[in-house]
Amino acid sequence: MIEIKRDKYLNKLIKKKDNGRVKIITGIRRCGKSYLLFELYKNYLLRNGISENQIIEMPLDEIDNIQYRNPFELNAYIKERITDKNKRYYIFIDEIQFCEEVSNPYIKDSNEKVTFIDTVLGLMKISNVDIYITGSNSKMLSKEVLTQFRDRGDEIHVMPLSYAEFWVAYQKIHTQVKSPISPIMINRNDAWRDYCSFGGMPYVLVLDTVEEKSQYLKDLFDETYIKDIIERNNIRNDKEVLEILLDFVSSSIGSLTNPRKLENRFLSERKINISHSTITKYLDLFIEAYIMDSAKRYDIKGSQYFDTPLKYYFTDIGLRNARLNFRQIEQTHIMENIIYNELINRGYNVDVGVVQYAKREKDNQGEEKKVRVQLEVDFVVNHGNKRYYIQSALNIDNPQKREKEVNSLNRIDDSFKKIIVVKDDIIPWYDEKGIQYVGVQEFLLNERAMDI
Repeated sequence: MIEIKRDKYLNKLIKKKDNGRVKIITGIRRCGKSYLLFELYKNYLLRNGISENQIIEMPLDEIDNIQYRNPFELNAYIKERITDKNKRYYIFIDEIQFCEEVSNPYIKDSNEKVTFIDTVLGLMKISNVDIYITGSNSKMLSKEVLTQFRDRGDEIHVMPLSYAEFWVAYQKIHTQVKSPISPIMINRNDAWRDYCSFGGMPYVLVLDTVEEKSQYLKDLFDETYIKDIIERNNIRNDKEVLEILLDFVSSSIGSLTNPRKLENRFLSERKINISHSTITKYLDLFIEAYIMDSAKRYDIKGSQYFDTPLKYYFTDIGLRNARLNFRQIEQTHIMENIIYNELINRGYNVDVGVVQYAKREKDNQGEEKKVRVQLEVDFVVNHGNKRYYIQSALNIDNPQKREKEVNSLNRIDDSFKKIIVVKDDIIPWYDEKGIQYVGVQEFLLNERAMDI
């Protein structure tokens, strides 16, 4: 089995080791949280003098450990293994959301509940422990929950493999099958094609055939994500609605939409009457499970947000493609989704930009009138005092296409950097107005590409 490097996240864990705070590793299920903690980080500890019996592991998503989903049982199990006050213990609790809320058995006729938070808070009082938990639901690991750790929690959010991580692993895997007699040339465009189709869920990399990869991604939805959402939120009769909603959003990534539009689509296409408030609730559940994310629209000149419509992006493009049985592989929207994920992965705040301006045009009677026009900038990217405006363009191979992409950027009159990312593998260059052009693979593989 090849080791997939997650150095960015591993280094964050190493930096936070023994800092007196609980390390909370979040992310969509099967994105590599457990591998990061139980393989990469554990091996780091073992290489640096920590013995096996100092590492206490509890994967709560395994049926053998079902009794420890009770916070009292979990607490007792861990404390029994902390046997030497002179040694430091490293506690790994995987998929903490499986730890159930139970009633306090010591107080009669009380509604007081005991949760995993109580277990972790109690363990944090032990001076010779360092605690790490993973979770796949942002609602359970929200700011409110982190607050209950009394500002003693550090979140490390793990995403599926970035294209840079995927490319490194892709080369290793294909190098292993090289023959010394007829070496295999590893083509980066082949890797890009696979990434655009099957995404960056780590296990996909070790599967051999298109059929195996496709089935694995489809099964993740049916057997893991949708099942988790239904069970954890007590949704009894709406599995079909959840499935359809996922398909609707999958088919419109990179397009503006809102719950009312989706409500109308349910009625017109499926003859299903479902309220926009219910649709909002279900979309929030997908976001809480880290399946997808939403980006708000931001008026660049007016410096204000629009409440609606939004754009939705999938955390992993392979999962999105699997929802649609790999029927809609539109490079434009797929590339936009991948760039969005990369920007989030790099720690930026990302919005959809709107540039508004007025122009005069003639009506049907030939009279001139003022018309307000809205142009879109794919991404307004902020980090501290830095800002970038980014367009994702499949190509700009003729003047009309190029003009369409630069029109909104040229109407922004501030001095922040403007970038157009194209599919072609090009040498980065600037036009006469200072707009940078860069190929998508260069942009994804080089974190400094935005500042070249």
